[in-house]
Formats: sequence, structure tokens, C-alpha cells
Amino acid sequence: MASVDLKVGGVILTTIGFYTLVANIIPQVQSEVPEVLAFSANVSPEELVAAGDGLFNGAGGCTACHAESPGARAPNLLTDYRGQGTIGARCDTRVPGTTCKEYLYQSLITPMAHVVDEYAPIMPEVGRVMTPAQVWSLVAFLESNGGEITVTGADIPPEAPRGAGGAVVAAGGGMMVTGTDPAEIVGQNCMTCHQVGTTGVPLGPRLNGVGTRLTPEQLRQSILDPAAAASPGFEALIQTMPKDWGNRLTATQLESVVGYLSALP
Repeated sequence: MASVDLKVGGVILTTIGFYTLVANIIPQVQSEVPEVLAFSANVSPEELVAAGDGLFNGAGGCTACHAESPGARAPNLLTDYRGQGTIGARCDTRVPGTTCKEYLYQSLITPMAHVVDEYAPIMPEVGRVMTPAQVWSLVAFLESNGGEITVTGADIPPEAPRGAGGAVVAAGGGMMVTGTDPAEIVGQNCMTCHQVGTTGVPLGPRLNGVGTRLTPEQLRQSILDPAAAASPGFEALIQTMPKDWGNRLTATQLESVVGYLSALP
């Protein structure tokens, strides 16, 4: 009986030790997106544009698709596009009755509502990984490229300690992932850039069969530190993968997702 108790105790201690190790690993991965932005009510246009510039050309990963090179995945925004000018010059003509500011904001929050002709609907919902302050700073930056900056501090809602519906905000500003079913976690958080079967958006690598391409350790790293290694052919998109999953997933959720992806046919 004593030996059985010792074996059970050993299993329990090993399990606790494993999850303690994973839990200690997760916070070490720092998020670049979303970087916390805090603007006062009288924020200047220059401050908004500078913040948006940093996101567009840096951690936001926008240039991975909105590039100036021929054959880019998404429309060019910062130089002339088909004789229509830069995005700030043409944004108020895209949808009749919609101002430039409204159009740009809607394009970031609900991109499927404004898909440009001849381009695939691959734009992720920016509001899933960025705070309102970040989104509005992007709008201001895009307006500044050929147009008038109309975004003001009044457009940016005060930061709340909890998200919509009471969702808990993680360290870094993103929303904590809810639920325990790994299929639901993947379906609700990954399909804006990845596909499983015919579901999702083919922006990033397909998730079917990913367990045959990556070990569980590599899968875990690709979630926690996506910049560590890019899948072949997707190097230009590496900045689009959110880097705050280590803050938004619990250790248990992370391991369940890794297990689910490893077994995904």
C-alpha cells in the first residue's frame, strides 16, 4: 500500500512540476502587439500618427501584406494605387456616404465588409489583437498619408480593466482566452489567419497535419514565440502572428491546444 501511495504521489508531483515549469515559461515571452498605448483627451495628431506609424511599419506587421512590391497580398496604402492616390486621399471615396475615418476604422475592425476587388479576403480583424487606442492611431496614420487627420482623443474610449462581456484583459492589453475545449480555442482565435479544412482564412500556414511537420515542443514555441522560426514560404508574414499568447493562454489551455494541433489530421 505504501508503495502505491508513493507511486501516486510521484505522479502528482511530476504533473505539478510540469505545469509549474510551463507556467513559468509562458510569462517570459513578451508581447509586441498589443503594446499598451495611453492617450490623453487632448492627444495631438502628431502623437497619434507617430504611434500608428510604429504599428504599421513595425510590430503590427501590416507591411507583410500591404507592401509596395508587385504581387503584394493586399492593396498598397502608402503610395499611389491605380491612379487613385494614397490611402488618405482615396479613403473617403471608397464607400458613398462614409467618411475617411469611418471607412478606415471599419476596414480594420470588420475587414470583410470592405474587401477591395481582385484581392482575397485575408485581412484579420485587427480589434482582436489591438486595443482601441492602437486601432485609432492606425486610422490617424493612414489618414495622414495624403489626407486630413480627423481622429481626435474623443474617438478613443477610456481603457477598461475588462473587455466586452466581462472578458479579462491579459498583461499587455489583449483579452484572456476563455474556454477549455482546444478545438473551440483554435476556432475562435486562429481562424482569422489559418485554416482547418475549409474553415478559416489562408493567410498563414494550414493547421491540418501540422503535427507531422512540427514536434510538440516546436508547436509550443511557435505559439509563444512565433518570431523564433517561420514556416517556409511565410517568412514575410511572421510579424502578423500575435506575440501575446503567452499572456492570454493559461498553461492548461496551451498544452491542450498543442495536443489538439499535434493530432490534427
